[in-house]
Amino acid sequence: MISTWTIAGPYGATTDELLVAFDRARARRVLVCPAWFDEANKLRRFTVEVMRRLDAAGIDSFLPDLPGCNDSLAPLGGQTLAGWQAGMQAAATTFAATHVLAIRAGALVAPAHLPGWHYAAQSGPKLLRGLIRARTIAAREAGREENADALMEWGRAEGLMLGGWTLGAAMIRELESAEPALAEGQSDIAQSQLGGNGLWLRAEPGDDSAQADALAGIVAGSAP
Repeated sequence: MISTWTIAGPYGATTDELLVAFDRARARRVLVCPAWFDEANKLRRFTVEVMRRLDAAGIDSFLPDLPGCNDSLAPLGGQTLAGWQAGMQAAATTFAATHVLAIRAGALVAPAHLPGWHYAAQSGPKLLRGLIRARTIAAREAGREENADALMEWGRAEGLMLGGWTLGAAMIRELESAEPALAEGQSDIAQSQLGGNGLWLRAEPGDDSAQADALAGIVAGSAP
């Protein structure tokens, strides 16, 4: 279930990244594009629980890390949105994916050629605003004043440390205008379809079996 996958990097280099997979060589194969940063921590167990339910429903699923994520040896500060998009395209090919399930900001890197679903998709600007807001609040609590506009100006030029994650200038500039777009054969899944509040709103990582059942049921019931 837990292994690695190899992804090509810039200038012909390759890196080995973590992979969680339920692969029994079945016809339906779902590539999962996870939430990012703090939301990735809060939704990790939920995401894997959805995959367990898809496995029980006869559907393979793949949750690949991209360079700079989790235990990756690649520096996060050197990553770009375009690079992550290319990485997910490569993952779709590597795992012969037939569908994609994108969660929150994962929708920004969902391969457009795959049918599938965007669950509670998050835009780049909203992601940045949340990270900037958290930084300014933390600074205020530490007795410092930081201005959101000034931080963004600095980030565009030099990159920023936001919520413990080092984002390069290129990534910040790309996220400023990045919007999730549904490709042909893809559809939105709203939080209201799962019931309750989104788990990313909780203070600590958690799980919700009813929401996992609901999301897996939508995917399993809709995938041809």
